Amino acid sequence: MQQRVQLKKLGRRVQKGFTLIELMIVVAIIGILAAIAIPQYQDYVAKSQVARAVGELSAYKTAIEDRLNQGATTISATDVGYVASTLIPTSPFAAALAPAAGVVSYVGTLGGAANSAVAGATITLARDAAGNWTCTSNGAKAGSWKATYAPAGC
Repeated sequence: MQQRVQLKKLGRRVQKGFTLIELMIVVAIIGILAAIAIPQYQDYVAKSQVARAVGELSAYKTAIEDRLNQGATTISATDVGYVASTLIPTSPFAAALAPAAGVVSYVGTLGGAANSAVAGATITLARDAAGNWTCTSNGAKAGSWKATYAPAGC
């Protein structure tokens, strides 16, 4: 009888917490999930930063079109209302644009707070004489640029 009581007490003591193997399994699962999730998150951040930079640069197209319609021979940063960005620290309008027959192009270089995978990549917006805008991105100088970082149409 006394032996039975001692076994019950021992059984109760064992069930108060987790075993070492259970804790190791949980840590292994968390490690596997982190190994998959962290790179995916970094890709998401890089892609969203490129999309943001394209959006910021595209906002100036309207002001450039307006200046061209007014017959401007030069277009400066103040003409388009340039505002500094944390992703594009150097102005794409550092030198005044001189449109020839309506052809204009400006380049933004990602840097500053940009993810290391996209820092150094360039985004070029260009207008042809017919008024059509094109967007191209070049990640040759970026850390680990992937073609999927560029938004559709750029």
